[in-house]
Amino acid sequence: GYTTAMVGKWHLGNRPQYHPVQKGFDHFMGFLDGGNKPMNPTLEVNGEVKKINGPLPDILTDDALEWLKSVGSKKPFALSLHFRAPHLAYGPVPKSDTDHYSDLDPSIPSFPGVDEAVVKKSTKAYYGSISSIDRNIERLLIYLDDTGLSKNTIVLFTSDHGYNEGRHGIKTKGNGSWWAGGVTGPKRPNMFDTSLKIPLAIRWPVVVKPGSKSDRMVSNLDMYRTILGMAGLSIPSTVSPHGKDFTPILRGEAFPQRDLFGQYDLHNGGLAYMRMIRTEDYKYVRHFHTRHMDELYDLKNDPDETKNLIRRGSRQGSLPEGILENLQAKLKANMEAINDPLLTDKY
Repeated sequence: GYTTAMVGKWHLGNRPQYHPVQKGFDHFMGFLDGGNKPMNPTLEVNGEVKKINGPLPDILTDDALEWLKSVGSKKPFALSLHFRAPHLAYGPVPKSDTDHYSDLDPSIPSFPGVDEAVVKKSTKAYYGSISSIDRNIERLLIYLDDTGLSKNTIVLFTSDHGYNEGRHGIKTKGNGSWWAGGVTGPKRPNMFDTSLKIPLAIRWPVVVKPGSKSDRMVSNLDMYRTILGMAGLSIPSTVSPHGKDFTPILRGEAFPQRDLFGQYDLHNGGLAYMRMIRTEDYKYVRHFHTRHMDELYDLKNDPDETKNLIRRGSRQGSLPEGILENLQAKLKANMEAINDPLLTDKY
């Protein structure tokens, strides 16, 4: 009974059978691949691919607003608005998104060999790109408020990854590169929190108390079950999704803390086979097909993950007895649960 729209970055296949309109969306405007230009992008509009002048976030939001106006309050709707920003290249963006940072001297992490001037310049550009998103999200929220739709509309804001911007000496994300001396070096595949932790803000009138926060760990894998839970819809019998429905958190109900399992096989500009288990207090990263690269962090005492407690197979620092073995067992159990192909490796 919902009418649906997908506007912006798709990045889930560019062959005809993977097109958004073949996957349940009634309306699509945007781009099928992962990249695009922040200014004067090439987009698919009404089935035709063409160049459109203007900032990409503004163009996408314009289309989303036009679609919402066409839908009105006639029937339930689900809109997915996927911005490309703040990916590189950060700009150009409108001056209004960067002018308020002109005199900013951003606080940046210190890391041996990292050129602070280069990182500060990039950080300001990063902020400008983020502002281009903030400004357009405001346009969307104002429209919902002005039309009264916000009273019965759930707004969920999130992302797919973080950017390190010099943290850990890395430029960009999980497939980032070493960034020293102002020069981008070889790949540094990683599962640092600076890559994995993402924003998640939800406005659900009547249900979510404004300004409330939760420290429970959730995952993007939870979104499918959670959105259906919000809408009061059951899981279709044809699918078996992973993840959990975290609507109890949003209702202010009990939701037990849990461990998070992560997989990352990098084949884009580098090579890595990584598996991770993250508890509330520890993170263990196992690097397969290589030696002496495993990582263990005490997140309670070292939240910035600056001290790897595993070095060349030996244990360093103060570590409670059995912690590493317990994390290894949890990681193996998660891998077995999904029949992970890396289980054939010597553990």
